[in-house]
Amino acid sequence: MPSDANTRLLSGFLDYLQIEKGLARLSIRAYATDITQFAEFLGKRKRQLLTARRNDVREFLQQLFSNRVDGRSVGRKLSALRHLYRYLLLDKRIEGDPTLNIESPRQWKVLPKSLGRDEVELTLAAPTNFLAASHKNQKDAEALAARDRAMLELLYAGALRVTELVTATLEDLKLEAGYMLVRGKGDKERIVPLGKPAQDALTDYLKSARPVLAAMPAAKPAKNVTPAELTRDSQTRNIQTRNSPLLFIARGGKKLSRQRIWQMVGAASAASGRHASPHMLRHSCATHMVENGADLRTVQTILGHADISTTQVYTHLALDRLRTVYQKHHPRAKAR
Repeated sequence: MPSDANTRLLSGFLDYLQIEKGLARLSIRAYATDITQFAEFLGKRKRQLLTARRNDVREFLQQLFSNRVDGRSVGRKLSALRHLYRYLLLDKRIEGDPTLNIESPRQWKVLPKSLGRDEVELTLAAPTNFLAASHKNQKDAEALAARDRAMLELLYAGALRVTELVTATLEDLKLEAGYMLVRGKGDKERIVPLGKPAQDALTDYLKSARPVLAAMPAAKPAKNVTPAELTRDSQTRNIQTRNSPLLFIARGGKKLSRQRIWQMVGAASAASGRHASPHMLRHSCATHMVENGADLRTVQTILGHADISTTQVYTHLALDRLRTVYQKHHPRAKAR
C-alpha cells in the first residue's frame, strides 16, 4: 500500500493535472495508476516518490519488460513519471529529476498496428453488409447501419479518439465547410478536414438515420411500471432527445458508451479478416497519410498530438517514401 506521504503527493499532482493542465478524467486515472505502481515498486525498496533515484526508474522499467509488459505501455508509464518529477521540480519539492537522461524504451517507438487500405475499405463497408442481420425491423436496421458507417468513416477520416467521437456535438460538425471541430485531451480544440466519403456518410446519417434512432424505444419498461409512469417517462425521453446536443446517439437519443464503439469497430473489422480497434483506425489514418506523402507536422495537427515527438513514431514511413522517391527520380540513385 502507498504511504501517506506518497498519497498526499499523488493527490496534489492529480489536482494539478485536472485544474492547471485540464486533462480528461481518463487521462488522470491513467497517471494515477502508473504512478501508484511505481510507488509500490519503491515501497519494496523502503523509498518514497520524493527520494527515488535514477537507478530506481531504470530497474522499474526493466521489471516491466521482464513481466512482458508491452513497450508502448512501458513508455506511457515513463512519460507519467517524467510529468510527475517535472511538477515536483517546479514546486521545488526535489532538487533533481530521476527520469532525466533515461531514454524511452525502443519498443515504445514501434509503429502502432494499422489496417491495410483494402482492409479499411472492407471495414467501412461492413455496416451496410450487416443490414437486417440481427434486426427484424428493416427501417431500424438501416438507421443503425447508417450511424455505424458514419462513425467508422469519421474515425478513419479524422483520426478521432473514442472519447472524442462519443462527446462530439452537432454544433462541432461543419459539413458545408467540410471540416469538424474536435475537442481532444485537455479540452484542446483542433480542426479536422473531412473527405467526401465521410461527408456523404454523415449527411445520410443526419438526414435519415438520426431521427429514426431518436424515435426508437431506449429500453423495455419494467413489468411493474404503470401506464401513467410509462407515458410520463416517454414524454421526458422525447424532450431529452429533441434537446440532445450529441452528434451520435443510441436508441431513444441516449449517449453511446465507449464500450459500444469498441464492439462496433470489432464487429465491422471482422469483414477484413482482422480484429481492429478504434485506435487502429486512428493509426491507419496517420499511416496512410504519411505513406501518401503527408508531412509529420500536418499529421500531428490531425491527430491532435501536443508534441511532435509523439508523431515521430511514423518517421520511418516518411523515410521509406523519401527513399522510394529518391531512387525513382535521382539520376545517381540507380546502379549503372
